[in-house]
This record gives sequence, C-alpha cells and structure tokens, in this order.
Amino acid sequence: MRFLGQVLPVDGYFCLLKGHLPNDYTTSLTHLYQPLIGIQAVMLYQTLLHELSFQQESPQTHHTLMNYLNIPLDEIYKARLKLEGIGLLKSFKKSEDHFTVYTYELQSPFSPNDFFDDAMLSQLLYHQIGYQKFEHLKNHYTKWTYRDRGENITVSFNEIFQTFTPSLEVVQPVVNEEPSEVINVDLTWIEQMLKQRMIPVGKVLTSDNRKLISQMMLLYDLDSYEIEKSVLWALNEENSLDKEEFKTACHDLFKSKHNNSSVKLVEKVETDEIENKKEPQTKEEMLIQELETISPKQLLEDLSGGKQASEQDMKVIREVMTSQGLPAPVMNVLIHYVLLQSNMKLSKAYLEKIASHWSRVKIKTAKEAMEFAKKEKERFQQASAKRQSAPTYKRKDSKEIVPDWFKERKKQTNKPSTAEPKQPVINLEKEKAELEALLNQKNNNRFQG
Repeated sequence: MRFLGQVLPVDGYFCLLKGHLPNDYTTSLTHLYQPLIGIQAVMLYQTLLHELSFQQESPQTHHTLMNYLNIPLDEIYKARLKLEGIGLLKSFKKSEDHFTVYTYELQSPFSPNDFFDDAMLSQLLYHQIGYQKFEHLKNHYTKWTYRDRGENITVSFNEIFQTFTPSLEVVQPVVNEEPSEVINVDLTWIEQMLKQRMIPVGKVLTSDNRKLISQMMLLYDLDSYEIEKSVLWALNEENSLDKEEFKTACHDLFKSKHNNSSVKLVEKVETDEIENKKEPQTKEEMLIQELETISPKQLLEDLSGGKQASEQDMKVIREVMTSQGLPAPVMNVLIHYVLLQSNMKLSKAYLEKIASHWSRVKIKTAKEAMEFAKKEKERFQQASAKRQSAPTYKRKDSKEIVPDWFKERKKQTNKPSTAEPKQPVINLEKEKAELEALLNQKNNNRFQG
C-alpha cells in the first residue's frame, strides 16, 4: 500500500473517546490486541488516548505524533489503519481553508471476557499465539462528545487485513458501508439447503449463528458450498449448530484449500503492487468482472429478466457445484455457457459433464473458465469443419511387395493339369453343315423307295 503522502505533518487532529474504557483495557491491549496488530498500533492508540486530557481548542499536528512515537509519518499512518481495521479507531477527515483536520474517535477495546466471546477475534488470536498460550489466557481471564467531524473515512477489516498471503490471485477488497463491522453474507444458499433437508432454518440460523457464519466465511475465505459442508458437519442430534465444531470444520477446509497455510493477520496486498490492474475495457472483460463478483443465484435471475430463480435450478447448481468443488465464479461461467449452448435450458447432465472436466483441469477463476470454454468450442468447430470438408478418395491399388514364392505358386495354380484330357474344340458351322447333309440324304432315300 502506498502510505507516503496520505497524511502530512502539518495536518491537525483531535481525539475523542466513544464509550467507557473497561478497567482491564490495558490487559486486553497488551495480551490480546498487540499480537494481532503489533506494538506500533498499540502505542498509537495509547498515545491518542492519553492526549485527550491535554487537548485545546486548536488541533495538534501530526508532527507532534512523530515526536512522541519517534517513528516516520508513513509508519504512523499504517498503524492507524490497523487500529481502524481491528475496530479500535474511527477516523474522520475535514478540509477547510486549505487546512486538513482529522478527528480520531477511539473505540473502547473489548474486555478480556468480551474479547473471547467474539468468534473472529478469538480465532485470530488462537492462530497467532498457539493453543497453549491461548488456553492459558482464556482460562485466566466494557465522555462521548459530539462535534462536526466531517466525512467518515475509516477503513474496514478486510481492506487492511487478510488471513493468508496469496501466491498468484489477488483478492479484491469488498467495500463495507459500516466500518469495523462484520460483513453480512448472503445465506440464501444455506437456507435452501436446510429447507430441502427438512432442518429447521430458524433453529440453525439464529442471529448469533449468522454472525458466526459470516465471520468464519470472511476469516477463512470460504465459498458458499464450503460453508454448507461445515454447517452440516457441525449440526448435532437436536439440529443445533455446535459452534466449536463449526469453527473446527471451517479451519480444516481452509487448510485443505490453501495447502495447510497458517491463519495470521497480514497487511492486505494491494492490486497495484502485484500487477497493473486496469479497468475493464471490452465487453468480455466487463462480463468476466461481473461473473467474478455475482452469485450464481443472482446470475440466474439476471438471465431470466429479473424473475426469481426456481428451487429446482438452484438445487441442480448446488449439487453440481458441491460435488465438483467449483468456485462460484467458475460456476457462473459454466451456467452462462450451458444456457447459451442449450437454448437457455439448464441441463443437469450437461452441467455435470463440463463441470467434471473443468474440475479435473483445476480451473479456479472466471477468466480461466471463459478462456478454456472458448478454446474447447473452437477446437470442436475446427474438428467438425474438417470432417465436413474432407474429400472422398478412391481406394488405391495395393502396392504391397509380393514374395517370389507366392508368384510361382499362383502360376502353378493357374496351369491346366496334364492328367486331365483336353476338351475337344467344337466347330458349330461344320456340325451344322454335316447335319443338313445327313437330313437331305435321308429324304432322298425315302422318295426313291
């Protein structure tokens, strides 16, 4: 991320504290938050917190923070973003008369008990410090002033952090209107799956469980079908969701999906640091971008003119998607391709045939799926055209080499046998003349007698 120039030393700032600090907030900052966000972010939080009592009518400058913390301004900016991402700070920016003033609204950290009640934070800490230290901490141990603060520019969790380091793919950040809040995930897929299995939706998808599912989906970067598997695995005999079993299932799927990568907070890699990301220029690029972000359900509804996707179609898609393990963007391309090739009919057999092929060649993105489908179609068309245009050839005489012994044998076979008598050659004209002469002679003798 490009931090230089985001904030200038002459820019001013005010501090506010929302709510009340828990008595053991320093314990939470040191033992629970610091392993996740680092010492510089914690130092910045505590510095802003202790400046509340020294504030005057005029703002302090960021140069003051540089002197307090003894670190460059770009490092202060990075630490600020980590505080925003973890939910300890909200930032507001206001520009007046060529002078920029920030308002830093400090959020109360969780007390240790509340920290461990938060599924995402507790899971992150578990993976960061290990089982033994985590269990030890867990076993050992909640005057807001209004001012015109300007535009809310606080970044969200997934704009700053990701839970694994990507090797090739770049995960695009999802914009969240409410900073520092968990993104609400569309759980329609899970609702339909539970209904078809006659499992009470209301009992499974409680408000707490919805939050947990959303957190785990974001934390472990899981697709809808993977979350479905985890939910089914974690259901007990009373059709209630065992939260610990669910978190364990999500973690196991993450390890399998990302080759046993560890789950740790790292700063999010910006797209322009890996490749020069450009806005889509062609219709095909725009389509690929759409297929990368839209859900299969929304795609079906868009292709149906806004009509609600049928349960039967959704069942077919879910079964194919889960059985072959296709990511949602790849499934979108497959749906789009099959509908175009089948006169807008969603054939399960056709879907399964192509899906199994794409699964074997390990297609992971919408772009890969689109390019592969185009190549396969071109190859089929070329083969078909070649068969139709192929000329009809007459069968050529055999030019095989015949051995001498076979030729001699053939000559001997064709020779007439000397043991058999020769057939006499019949002269028809001579026989006819002799027969007429014989008849004339017999007639003359009869007349004379």
